[in-house]
Amino acid sequence: MPAYAYSALDADGKRRKGTLEADSPKAARAQLRMLALVPLEVEAVSTVSAAPPGSGRGLSAHLFTRRAFSAGELAIWTRQLAGLVTAGLPLEQALHSLAEDAESDVRRHLIAALKAEVNGGSPFAAALARHPREFSDVFVAVIGAGEHSGDLGLVLERLADDLEESQNLKAKLIGAALYPAIVSLVSLFIVLFLLSYVVPQVASVFAGTDRPLPMLTAAMLGFSSLVRHHGWMLLLLLVASATGVQLLRRQPLVRQRFDAVWLRLPLVGRLARGYNAARFASTLAMLSAAGVPILKALQAAADTLSNRALRADALEAAVLVREGASLASALAQHKRFPGLLTLFTRLGDQTGQLPLMLQRAARQLGGDVQRQALQLATLLEPLLIVAMGLVVMLIVLAVLLPIIQLNQWVR
Repeated sequence: MPAYAYSALDADGKRRKGTLEADSPKAARAQLRMLALVPLEVEAVSTVSAAPPGSGRGLSAHLFTRRAFSAGELAIWTRQLAGLVTAGLPLEQALHSLAEDAESDVRRHLIAALKAEVNGGSPFAAALARHPREFSDVFVAVIGAGEHSGDLGLVLERLADDLEESQNLKAKLIGAALYPAIVSLVSLFIVLFLLSYVVPQVASVFAGTDRPLPMLTAAMLGFSSLVRHHGWMLLLLLVASATGVQLLRRQPLVRQRFDAVWLRLPLVGRLARGYNAARFASTLAMLSAAGVPILKALQAAADTLSNRALRADALEAAVLVREGASLASALAQHKRFPGLLTLFTRLGDQTGQLPLMLQRAARQLGGDVQRQALQLATLLEPLLIVAMGLVVMLIVLAVLLPIIQLNQWVR
């Protein structure tokens, strides 16, 4: 039975919104009248799952509406659904309960649409696949495997664990990079202020002298003039360059080559390898544990890799596995994957516990990435402070040198 989102007036003239199930819009309006409500608008939830009723926007306008779930909210929602299903509640009732407790209209309508499709006989994975903006291919594949195995609750628990681990790793990386980013931004603003305001004020003092200024002062004045008179051009050039780089990176071949070079960088390249390998191993472990065929699991796990060079290696490994090679030997032929991943994969093949070994590899790789990120942030903090101090010192010297020179002339 399809679901409908409604907007209606109650006996006190207050507007009420919600969802209900009915055979047709006419039947939905009749139900509202039986509830002493005056229907104002009734729309099928499948057309408004990304926008509340009365907004005039459907899924065609999804680019201009916020998503129902953030990454963290999706993990919490998956955990809640897993708890209800594991407790023995039918999936339809579990979705109904979550729809009633939804904090936003967008989320309520999305869950109601999923419930309506499940009630209509559609598999839960197929219902999720109709909303690709909210649920990734990996999410749908894991749910489909859980439905096929008949143990949806356990699979949902594993999926929630994976989502939470991914969020924790990403949050720690962002936290490690936050302080250096703030220091860099503040330093930039301080330097721009000194160049655009302080240095010109000092220059005006020596404008009437016939003596040549020190080389450092002259260079600093030239740079200050460039910033003050052509700063907007420099900013436009910077924006245009960044836009051009982004456009180039949208080309698959250019993006793959750029990502391959990125992996060869001394510090950030190692971080990128570890982070992508951890996500790949975790996703592959979850999919294989859920019973997804290894080739399909490899394809889905490759899609989670943000680095296109590593993604190409993963897809090539899938081709080798399809031709009969073991997963460990297929990954070993691509040196961009960490050796730790290949080692644990080989142990999984030998012991028949591939999901467990892949999960251990993911945890160890994730832990290594966290430690490396913290070490890099710890190293960057004093380096940024020293760099800022050197720049400020040069500006101060550029200001003081003509003053010292003037004092010597007076004597």
